[in-house]
Amino acid sequence: MKILLAVDGSPCSNAAVEEVCRRPWPPDTEVHVVTVHRPAEPSLLKSSPTIFDELVKQQRSEALGHLTAAVETLEQRAPGLRVMSLLLEGLPKDAILDEAERWDADLIVVGSHGYSPVRRFLLGSVSLAVATGAPCSVQIVRGPVESAANGSHDC
Repeated sequence: MKILLAVDGSPCSNAAVEEVCRRPWPPDTEVHVVTVHRPAEPSLLKSSPTIFDELVKQQRSEALGHLTAAVETLEQRAPGLRVMSLLLEGLPKDAILDEAERWDADLIVVGSHGYSPVRRFLLGSVSLAVATGAPCSVQIVRGPVESAANGSHDC
């Protein structure tokens, strides 16, 4: 089985990693952990290429940190899985869908941010776009129930 696990370091993304860890998978299941680096628009920082370069470097470092944390969790908690990581570039929903199709994934696992309807309209929903455009099954993982009980929309 081929599982594409998209992570971004958020609580919902961490819940998706935990979900993959806790489920029994067939032998030889492969997990490709991906995160998407979406560099800042260069035109926003025309006056200072140095600042732009530092911002891109910082974003890339954070993305790699999310990948490393997810891979370490999977390797510790689900040692039977074959895990590799990929840093993708571009818009998250497009990059995830493209990679799922390229790799011929059987399942995509993503966290849900649980945005309000207005925020989802303004920002878009990666999980919704993945669910409606995926070439395979999709599991959208919500975070802990206590987040919703507090009125928090972390997931």
